[in-house]
Amino acid sequence: MIKGHPCLQPLDLSWNPFSRGGLQFSDQRLVDKLRDQDSTEVREFFTVLALCHTVMAEWKDETPVYQAASPDEEALVGAAREMGWVFLSRTRDSLTLSELSHIRHYQLLALLDFTSQRRRMSVVVRDPEGVLKLYCKGADIVILERLRQDCAHRESTERSLELYAQGCLRTLCVAVRSVSEELWEEWSRALAKAAMMTQCGAVLDTLYDSMERELTLLGVTAIEDRLQEGVPETIATLKQAGIKVWVLTGDKRETAVNIGYACRLLDPDTQLLQGEELRQLLQHPDQEAILDNGKVTEKRRKHSTSALVITGPELAQFGEQPGWDGRFMALSKLCQSVLCCRMTPGQKAGVVQLVRKHTSSITMAIGDGANDVNMIKTAHVGVGLSGLEGSQAVQNADFSLAKFRFLRKLLLVHGRWSYQRISAFLLYFLYKTSAFALVHVWFAFYNGFSAQPMYENWFITLYTVMYTAIPVQCLAIFEQDVSAEGSMRWPALYQMGPEQQLFNCRQLVVTLIYSIYTSLVLFFLPFGVMCFSTFDFQAFAVIVATAAVFSTTTEIVLQTRFWTKYNVAAVIYSFTVYFVATLVLHGPRLHAAAPADYYFPGVSMNVFSSPLAWLTMLLTTWTAVLPSVIIRAVALVLSPPDVHRVHITDTGGLPRQHMELQSGFKRCHFRRRSSYAVSQGRGFGWLITSGAGLHNVVSLPDGGADAGKIKMQSFHNKDSVVTTVCKS
Repeated sequence: MIKGHPCLQPLDLSWNPFSRGGLQFSDQRLVDKLRDQDSTEVREFFTVLALCHTVMAEWKDETPVYQAASPDEEALVGAAREMGWVFLSRTRDSLTLSELSHIRHYQLLALLDFTSQRRRMSVVVRDPEGVLKLYCKGADIVILERLRQDCAHRESTERSLELYAQGCLRTLCVAVRSVSEELWEEWSRALAKAAMMTQCGAVLDTLYDSMERELTLLGVTAIEDRLQEGVPETIATLKQAGIKVWVLTGDKRETAVNIGYACRLLDPDTQLLQGEELRQLLQHPDQEAILDNGKVTEKRRKHSTSALVITGPELAQFGEQPGWDGRFMALSKLCQSVLCCRMTPGQKAGVVQLVRKHTSSITMAIGDGANDVNMIKTAHVGVGLSGLEGSQAVQNADFSLAKFRFLRKLLLVHGRWSYQRISAFLLYFLYKTSAFALVHVWFAFYNGFSAQPMYENWFITLYTVMYTAIPVQCLAIFEQDVSAEGSMRWPALYQMGPEQQLFNCRQLVVTLIYSIYTSLVLFFLPFGVMCFSTFDFQAFAVIVATAAVFSTTTEIVLQTRFWTKYNVAAVIYSFTVYFVATLVLHGPRLHAAAPADYYFPGVSMNVFSSPLAWLTMLLTTWTAVLPSVIIRAVALVLSPPDVHRVHITDTGGLPRQHMELQSGFKRCHFRRRSSYAVSQGRGFGWLITSGAGLHNVVSLPDGGADAGKIKMQSFHNKDSVVTTVCKS
């Protein structure tokens, strides 16, 4: 199968009323053999694809709609349908096929379900002629070792597997075994006894293994699991942003490495640390010493990057050694990336927990299937990808994305903006609250520590909730130093978050010192002026309060770099509400109604009508924010940060480059990949054998398989393409 090759013509499947098109296959000899009654092996190959699965077929509007546990199974069943072997329906103990427009009913005797340990699935059926057969499909490493000694085509099949591996395709081997009546009777009795046991898992595995022997190889399937558009570019951008990417997958080692090359996590210069070399590094007490001496050093001198590759069984074996986790994390810090393959769902969560335990990093787990739920829930931040694998990951995640490429904007744009906004909000809130409150401390030295408040009670109540609340909220919602396009164009800007540049102990201390300075200016500068005037204490309190509102609001104006109409309205709102509320609360009518609560009658009117008071308030405000103005000006002129340089080019009209992923087969690695991800705990055979939701009899629409107007859902989608190869 070569998709889109101009020299190849697709098969003519007009003779198949169930064909939906989309099968990228060009060898007409396969169709000729299928229609030849003597080609038993080729026919049985597609019989396996149509029978050995857990796909459900629902008839809607006289059309069977396939419901599969995975896109791979749907693709294989759909491929068989395109070639004339159509899965029509199933009950608890039967399956109905249309084989080249001939209806055939198979009795389902046993379903040997898939598990991550078995890595294969089988069904025992009785065909319409009464012959018992076991049909099996699974990973090549488990099927090939169960073949008959005299099995033909073994060498050619392995060459085909290597050929498919060059195309980075996931492969499955398909096999069959003839079962005698005596063997079936004996095996079924043992199966019934095992099913009655409380702990029957190990016994069932043994029984399954005894039946799945002496197999006859029929052929192999290969499926291209295409990366979503933008995945390589997204991972490359995340690496530029300084984010360390780990891949935790249930596929085997070769699959993980192929995925790494395909998504640009690995490149040809990447040195892979795996196998015995990895074992030596983990057993050594000092990884840096080994990396600086010996054989590994020479490799690292030749290659600028390295990646650690470890499997689930190796991880379990290392887990039995004391102190291995610390050595593993120390080694992983020296590597560009880490690939953990053949991982169970529990091991995925364990790796995330290991990173959280031994580092201070914030972990984010991204997954799209049920086997990723534990990992997503263990990480600090969980991201679920909605797609063909179900909605379990999305339902258990903190964020849901439709495509993986959207992760770039989530992190580099919204993630960075959120860190910036939250940091500015917290620091500003500390500043304005401390500057407001510390004035009482300085006033206490002049009132004999009598607990006399510096401000009027209503100002104390409304300062935080009305006078200064809205501008900082707008800052926390709309602030951005660089546009979204600029943030993705300059991934290195994301490092301000992991490096804690905006919110750290130093920033907290500086903010606290600045708030102390502001409080000193707010109290002592008006105090010095009032000593030579006729203003009383109440006027002094209003002047200090007004200067506090002016200073804190001016500071938020200086901090805001992205102005919207809401920011402007918030600043105007703060000043307007303060003056209106102060004049109303100091009015004579409220004082006459409740003199104990409104005890500043007419004070604000006298203060706001005095030039001396206005000069004092403006001078106090300017002096309070002067350090902030000076620091920002010096930083801008003498040492402009990266953000400033980006601001200069962010509006410079640089053209945006749109990159489209071009799918290619060759991805730098030539090893086999299995279509079964071993992280899946178990299959869905129990749902079929239990009979839940299945009818005992399924009625086909009038005309049966010969009805040319019957339409079926196409197996071919944008993410999965099937290829089948049979032995002649």
